[in-house]
Amino acid sequence: MSYAGVSVIADGKLVGGSTSPNVDAGAASGYHLLAVEGYSETQKPIWSRSFTIGGQCWGIYYNPGGNHLDIADFISLELCLMDITSCPVKAQFEFSFAQDTDNQDPARINVSRVSEFRAYFESHKKLIKREALEKHIKHNSFTIRCDIMVVDDDTAAATPPIIVVPPSDMRQNFTDFLLTREGTDVVFEVGSEMVAAHRCVLAARSTVFKALLFDPTKERTSLTTTATIVQQVDDMDVSVFKAMLGFIYGESLPVSADHENEGVMLHHLLVAADRYDVPRLRLLCEKKLCENICVSTAMTILALAEQHGCNGLNKACYDFLRFRVNLRAAVATDGFDHLCRSCPPVMKEVILAMLQIS
Repeated sequence: MSYAGVSVIADGKLVGGSTSPNVDAGAASGYHLLAVEGYSETQKPIWSRSFTIGGQCWGIYYNPGGNHLDIADFISLELCLMDITSCPVKAQFEFSFAQDTDNQDPARINVSRVSEFRAYFESHKKLIKREALEKHIKHNSFTIRCDIMVVDDDTAAATPPIIVVPPSDMRQNFTDFLLTREGTDVVFEVGSEMVAAHRCVLAARSTVFKALLFDPTKERTSLTTTATIVQQVDDMDVSVFKAMLGFIYGESLPVSADHENEGVMLHHLLVAADRYDVPRLRLLCEKKLCENICVSTAMTILALAEQHGCNGLNKACYDFLRFRVNLRAAVATDGFDHLCRSCPPVMKEVILAMLQIS
């Protein structure tokens, strides 16, 4: 806690003060002393000298309260921001009595409340009962210590709250619901495996599942029906289907230590997300695939982006291929042959790009 000097009030007037020769005005915390000499003769409010803590200019307003009926039994101390600021200044502060001005404790802030000073000359007040004050008066004098700690949003957030609200565990609850298969009312036959799920959850997350599982043109069903529906899923690996369900329930993507295998899974998941209209999964796969673009994958990913209308992924591929060394190396891969077969119009664009850099 940095020492930020002293203000001396004698016989009702500010008569002087000092600053520490080693004071760090930019330090986030510090304290200032207000020494009042001739307490009984000080009848009017008076300002301390200004001082700097946390890069901000502060002042203390001392009001003995004798002529103010509303605080006749108190003295009033106000900490005031003396700087013009474009954004609020947040600080913790505390007034205390200092018995020995030459031997001060390093810190005296025991409060957790953060005060906000939103404008020039805004202040926060503390009232001290006169009978409590008089216990600290010696030779008609006393000294007040003001500790200040300027905090940023991270520091303020770190202050322990009275009530701690844990993060939402809804995703984990739904994932557990899927894994335990409790209350499932639809079964998907994927290859040779049966995968159980909940119609309401799928319908809430996918318009395709909603139309498929609550189609009014088919046998009449309702949200309260307990009968299990069986659906056939063709042209999809069961691991991909399960990964898509895992995202629908808990928004988790499968992570593989094998970079290549992860890219293949993301490719298939993007196709599944497009097929079943799970837009957030589709965008996350696009984002992850953008990070997977390299010489060996660029052409395959470009074909995928073209087939499924992924404009962002398409642009990322072309940004990679516009470099001559990348384009020439990518054309020599099997992915280019796949691109030629699946997306002839894109192949023409790639050839034109090659001619431009030749």
